[in-house]
Amino acid sequence: MEKSVELRKLLEKTDFSSGESIERFALHLQGMTFREVLDLGIAPPNINVKDYGSKRFKGGMGNLLEERYFGYRSNSDERPDFPEAGVELKATCFDIRKKDHEPTAGERLVLTMIPFDEPIEEDLFTSHLWNKCRKLLLIFYLRDRTKDRYDQTIEYVTLFTPSRDDLKIIQDDYRKIVSYIRDGRADELSEGMTSYLGAATKGASEATMWSTQFYPHIEKDGTKVYRKAKRRAFSFKRQYMDYILHHVIMQDRHAAERIVAPGELDGVTFEEYVTSQIALHIGKTDQQIAEELQEPYTGNKAQWTKLVYRMLGIKGNRTEEFMKAGISVRVVRIEESGRIKESLSFAPFEFEKLLAESWDDSEFRSYLDETRFFFVVFKKVDGAYRLAGSMFWNMPVAEIEGEAKRCWEKTRKVISSGVELVPSKQKGGKLIFRNNLPGISDNALVHVRPHAQRAAYKLDDGTTIGNIERDGSRLPDGRWMTRQSFWFNNSYLLSILNATLNDAR
Repeated sequence: MEKSVELRKLLEKTDFSSGESIERFALHLQGMTFREVLDLGIAPPNINVKDYGSKRFKGGMGNLLEERYFGYRSNSDERPDFPEAGVELKATCFDIRKKDHEPTAGERLVLTMIPFDEPIEEDLFTSHLWNKCRKLLLIFYLRDRTKDRYDQTIEYVTLFTPSRDDLKIIQDDYRKIVSYIRDGRADELSEGMTSYLGAATKGASEATMWSTQFYPHIEKDGTKVYRKAKRRAFSFKRQYMDYILHHVIMQDRHAAERIVAPGELDGVTFEEYVTSQIALHIGKTDQQIAEELQEPYTGNKAQWTKLVYRMLGIKGNRTEEFMKAGISVRVVRIEESGRIKESLSFAPFEFEKLLAESWDDSEFRSYLDETRFFFVVFKKVDGAYRLAGSMFWNMPVAEIEGEAKRCWEKTRKVISSGVELVPSKQKGGKLIFRNNLPGISDNALVHVRPHAQRAAYKLDDGTTIGNIERDGSRLPDGRWMTRQSFWFNNSYLLSILNATLNDAR
């Protein structure tokens, strides 16, 4: 009761035209659960009883804080939540990772819907989006899935504005998204094509997600076509929110290095700057690059990735911009025969977890949709690997929803029906097991194969081969087999890189 009285008095003294005053009052939320916020008894006049915790309730915990802590009625006003101060309130969650017990942002931060039935502003700084993200009151709560939503604890509160350098990248992201929309190609948008600002799908159901675009697409023959596209919202990507959590709020001392110094992006995009730094070394061998950068040459697999960071002026292997954007750095070596030496794999999956997912919520789809790859290509010429070029790439939506989805669906079908394990002895007498999961010849883009370095099986008769706990995954029928993952086909990866290779010749 005393806390309720104290906070009510503080609420009366809060200056809602000042972001700093709003933040000071909000800081008292730290350590409180949402249920404790409700128990304060703060509410706007004539407020209806709401179940803020219901998944069907659109506003969720953010609306609870607006109405039951700040005392104003939640609305769909296009202005920021605190218009006089230009501050938008956003409640967002973070999780604790099981593998290392470190906090990590739990989701992207949805800022505002992308208009689908009216024109969109070309300039970020005159847009509705800018009003919603220029000054954010971020309220982070710990998502504990074992507890009721009302019993989640608020841990961090901060008033946040993107830095000048971040805004340059966000502005470029906005331009890219808008260019697709105004070209009638919103159906081709994915989160992986931008760095910090994403275009996230947003809809209650499959039926409500699709809308006819406002802008027509002009076909090659001049025909105007109004395509349908999934409704989307501007959002800060999960990786960007993770960086804010660790480096802005928690003030992580292990700060990553910056590729771009302040002001260096004037007149160029982040992608152009990065690829230009790599281009300075095109044609040189990996050993020559190592010598120039005073890096000991080892010739091992990790060497090439290390060289990429050194060419970008990074002493370690952590870059602030790549972390914020969720960019995956991949070095590809092409042999003199034209074949790619290494395949490109994704994170391993657990069989039973894969069956429990839907496609739209699957880890595989999310990774393909959200991830940007930075490919750096070395090609073997006269026995030495020479730098051929670099490129940023994200998987096109049509391919995600086409071949990649088909491979995922077939994988689930095989697992559900029972994976066939056929023993076979190699020439040296080594026993291997062949299976009927989608192989490289079954799909033009991706396939499934073991991720673990060592085989691990537990068969119907109880026979155990290898370490199933470390290297295996349990099948629904009780058997175990070597942990698997999705992989890009080498031929597909080579087709992606051809444009870069041709430009470098």
